[in-house]
Amino acid sequence: MQIPMGGRTITDAHPVLPKLKPNPHWAKLPLFNRKGWTRVRFGDVVENLNETCEPEAAGLERFIGLEHLEPGSLHIRAWGNVADGTTFTRRCRPGQVLFGKRRAYQRKVAVAEFDAVVSGDIYVLAPKGDRLRPELLPFLCLSERFFQHAVGTSAGSLSPRTNWSSLASFEFDLPPLDQQRRIAEILWAVDECLVTGENLSGAFQEYRQSLLDSIAHEYSASHALASLDSAIEAGRPICYGILKPGIGEDEGIPVIKVRDFPDGYIHEGDLLLTTPEIEAPFKRSRLKGGDLLISIRGTIGRLAEVPATLQNANITQDTARLSIAPEHNRAYIRALLESRFVEKQIQSRITGLAVKGINIGELRKIQIPLPTRKKQDAIADQLGELAEAQKAASENSMCQRSLMSASIENLLGGTAQ
Repeated sequence: MQIPMGGRTITDAHPVLPKLKPNPHWAKLPLFNRKGWTRVRFGDVVENLNETCEPEAAGLERFIGLEHLEPGSLHIRAWGNVADGTTFTRRCRPGQVLFGKRRAYQRKVAVAEFDAVVSGDIYVLAPKGDRLRPELLPFLCLSERFFQHAVGTSAGSLSPRTNWSSLASFEFDLPPLDQQRRIAEILWAVDECLVTGENLSGAFQEYRQSLLDSIAHEYSASHALASLDSAIEAGRPICYGILKPGIGEDEGIPVIKVRDFPDGYIHEGDLLLTTPEIEAPFKRSRLKGGDLLISIRGTIGRLAEVPATLQNANITQDTARLSIAPEHNRAYIRALLESRFVEKQIQSRITGLAVKGINIGELRKIQIPLPTRKKQDAIADQLGELAEAQKAASENSMCQRSLMSASIENLLGGTAQ
């Protein structure tokens, strides 16, 4: 594949690449030679630390709960502040490995990067003796066989937990120290690529929000904001849908609930179908392709666009229909509704205790910048390019995660010879 790069192509810049071919004897390379590997128990080379302290007396400022560990990520990006109160006393130190023992299927493993106290549902692990290099331990804990063992030895129905004696009994083949070092170097290099991709995706998202913030600030400063209602198509006002759509029919009219658009798109595979008799009194909220939906009760502010395949479908009382007038750019309006500027307005208008929501009247009053159509189109195009770049970065991160899993299994999942 010829990829342009500054007037040249990748293959022009690196003339060796086209000559490279897979080594059919890769399994015989020293890195993959398992003759020196020995079968060990996890507890023979790893210890479960139980150092405790009073965090304030020890000068610790942060605590780590199970909710702060991201599934599949070795990095801790969130924590709590000891000053806000905590009952945790188990201490972790930089370089130690944290393993979530509750609901082990969530695959929560991380390397501590700072001193903290951790939840009782987190094991603090470190190599025992000198047979296991510390940089390899987190990847052992991320291996498929280890997770299967942890899940298989968990007890409890609502909140299953594994225990240390069960984890300690896990058997695996341990490479010699020099191979451990080389394997860890490869896996940490893959992790570095993964983190770079995730950071890039986050940077695109932040730039997108900053662009929308600057637009909102510009129009707020000049008092040139308009109500959301003013951007709606005449004759198709903002409205909610069917109050009681029934429990479902074998055939009928599709009804879209908030649960049907969890990620910005409507999942059409399992929509509730209601009868024409139930739907008829709510013909005002019938949908057309291109309408926007926004959730207004429970989970508030979730958005999706109606595809042409759901023409004349309907919605429930938990969702509002936004039919954007043709003189405005629908993609631009949607981006604004996903901005921090609008989110703050929505949050300030939410009412209710048991079930929170925003009523239609308040939704109509939401203020948005409405420049000329030409400027809306230009902004929408720029946002579209950012969205495509973010999507590519996210897909790349998914590929890197797959590469990480495959690398762990290929490098650590074999058996001794």
